[in-house]
Amino acid sequence: MKQLEFSHYQSGEYAAQHIRITPTRLADGRDFFYLDDSPEYVSGAKTRELRDPRPLVDRFAPHRDADGNEVPYAEPIMRRDLLTGEWIPMAAARMNRPITAGPGATATGNPLAARRLGDPYQDGEVPDTDYDVVVFENRFPSMVQVPGVPNDITHVDGNGLWEQKPAAGRCEVICFDPNENGLPADLPVSRLRTVVEAWAFRTAEISHIDGIEQIFPFENHGAEIGVSLAHPHGQVYCYPFIPPKMKTELQHTQAYQERTGGNLLRDIMDAEIDAGTRVVMRNSSWVGYVPAAARWPLEVHVAPLRDVKTLDELNDQERWDLASMYSHLLRRGNAFFDTGDGKGMDLPYIAAWHQAPVRDSRRESYRLNLQFFSFRRAANKIKYLAGSESGMGAWVSDTTPERIAARFHELGPVDIG
Repeated sequence: MKQLEFSHYQSGEYAAQHIRITPTRLADGRDFFYLDDSPEYVSGAKTRELRDPRPLVDRFAPHRDADGNEVPYAEPIMRRDLLTGEWIPMAAARMNRPITAGPGATATGNPLAARRLGDPYQDGEVPDTDYDVVVFENRFPSMVQVPGVPNDITHVDGNGLWEQKPAAGRCEVICFDPNENGLPADLPVSRLRTVVEAWAFRTAEISHIDGIEQIFPFENHGAEIGVSLAHPHGQVYCYPFIPPKMKTELQHTQAYQERTGGNLLRDIMDAEIDAGTRVVMRNSSWVGYVPAAARWPLEVHVAPLRDVKTLDELNDQERWDLASMYSHLLRRGNAFFDTGDGKGMDLPYIAAWHQAPVRDSRRESYRLNLQFFSFRRAANKIKYLAGSESGMGAWVSDTTPERIAARFHELGPVDIG
């Protein structure tokens, strides 16, 4: 059965034959996509439920407050910090989002689970009773483009010092699997391959939305990280500006290119491969290493051997090799801290994809990389940011990169095929 064609995303040979993307819209107008790898859905023998049965009003429509007064949609805004030049998004509506994980839980249902017919909780985001991978716009976004709202700079209190404008970005959720009690580390490589395709698909499509400057797929995992929903999932934040960490990295990669003619990220990767000491994983397309100036008590950077700027530029083999390496990384991360029973732990972590910016000219000096790290510094200890780190951004590491790498070497071979 012929696959649906999209404006900018192009599937490789594997995805064209083994992954089917089906778009629809949720009841309030948000975009929703099924990414199926089950053969009966890929072939078209079965189809997904496309109608969202919830009686939701348009997400940008006015609503009634507790006193019955009509209140306009409160779009996220952002204000510029004069001391740093950074844009700070402010999304007051996120205060009402459901939290189902951790001590601050405020809801009992799981909006990321597949629909259960007859279940009293009927405010889930997935119309079907099952799925493989799904992607949809966040119901409580930090940034969103609101139709009809001009993307103009205004000033807080009428004072020209304080710039303000709409936080006209985009926030999406990627659910990795329908099993709400599962762990990303336990997913088969074939399912993680579908997740990789979702990252590439959304990068390709969103990069052509006007006003988007940076596309950031990431995964927060674990209650200690602050995850509000325990379901295995990630997100894609699409900023209308270059976020601070990327801005700093671009300054350094551009300056290095102008000074040496080389690519800083490639040269760092090559230097780590030559040193060998901190390389923890390697296959035909990717290498994972603990960076020589690692900040976190557990930190691994993953880079493609070929020069690639964004996830959608990866070829079929690189996407498969990435799924395999990500699986090994998550499993070894869970085994990193010894809890005494030989079983390791469900590691809290952040997996952050750093891609070249969408339009900034400095994208030519950049290179795709994954920065994976955990706040955990022992089986029973969390690294809390001290005054130096939180107040001045001056980091103090509790270990050394060589010790981190040595522990990874105990957990499995460097060459993973």
